[in-house]
Amino acid sequence: MSKATFLLRLIPSLAPISQVERLRSSCGALLGILLTGFISTLAVGDDASLPLLIAPMGASAVLLFAAPSSPLAQPWSILGGNIVSSAVGVTCALLIPDPVVAAAIAVAVAIGVMLLLGCLHPPSGAVALTAVLGGPAIREAGYAFVFSPVAINSLLILVVALVFNNLTGRRYPHLAPAANPHSTDDPLPSQRLGVVPEDLHAVLAQYGEVVDVSPEELDGFIHQAQIRAFTRRSGEITCGEIMSRDVATVSPDTALRHAWRMLVEHRISALPVVTEKDGLVGIITQTDFMKHAVLTPEGRLQTGLRERVGNVIGLPPKSPRLVSEIMTRRVQSALPETMIAKLVPPMADMGLHHMPIVDADNRIVGIVTQSDLIAALFQRRIEADARMRDVA
Repeated sequence: MSKATFLLRLIPSLAPISQVERLRSSCGALLGILLTGFISTLAVGDDASLPLLIAPMGASAVLLFAAPSSPLAQPWSILGGNIVSSAVGVTCALLIPDPVVAAAIAVAVAIGVMLLLGCLHPPSGAVALTAVLGGPAIREAGYAFVFSPVAINSLLILVVALVFNNLTGRRYPHLAPAANPHSTDDPLPSQRLGVVPEDLHAVLAQYGEVVDVSPEELDGFIHQAQIRAFTRRSGEITCGEIMSRDVATVSPDTALRHAWRMLVEHRISALPVVTEKDGLVGIITQTDFMKHAVLTPEGRLQTGLRERVGNVIGLPPKSPRLVSEIMTRRVQSALPETMIAKLVPPMADMGLHHMPIVDADNRIVGIVTQSDLIAALFQRRIEADARMRDVA
């Protein structure tokens, strides 16, 4: 192995990062440190004997703004890790006369306690070190150092990260996805075959080291890669090829009785809601009707218990009358050129039965149902089997 090859292997292999993401991370760190220091100054006063902003906050900013999805950057990691480590550091400084020995033991114990409590945060090791070697002012403050500046700094930079990351399109905190949208113990359909979470956890347990990505996030990456591989193998079938084009729609001002009649007449379970100005603005389904009202066999809206009681005591009726009052406004849609493989996760795991297809102006051009998707995948499998027989 040449020296140049060896040196190249020392460079970590990072996932591609866009220029926008680099700028976003840098701006987040700028705001995080600036606001943390400024608010700490207002809260404590600039004549405080303790530092208003401790150095480990710079390392925390790297995680919170450049890697907000990391398990090491989550709220419990930064709050629990920094507070626990500072307390450990102060304790070691008080009990162990030799500062070098105290520093070493403080960092070692802090790591062990963080791993035990599930709040591992790399900058917290520097917090423990600061508590021991930070100077006379920190040593004299004792456990007050845990509260100010450690807890105050940690809480402030965490609040900035919560606001900034979500405003700039980065979900934070990075919560694990819900297990099953139907609130049952069954695994999601996409997790019943192939690589399942149990396989992933077994491999990680066998690996036995800290991995800077959550099992749920890693599982999501694996499934996305499987979808890409499936698309490559099965061919490029688009939503535009399989969608229904003659779509029954309603407007927000459509009466619920009329919308229900359309569902019954067309034998469908959902209607896209559209307007002339904005295009697709929602969807109304049989589930929406069941959640808000009960329909009589004659197609009349029967009021629920709340309104029947209200009629007795003289309250005005509250039953919804228009589509806009019960429709689902946050509706997922796709473009005609979207590959059908991308519809599998929302339809299989999230329980979506319909995917409206819109053009670049958000105008409805079709709809893909679970039946359309199953038929297309089944037909593709038949064609693939036929080709294999021809080759054989």
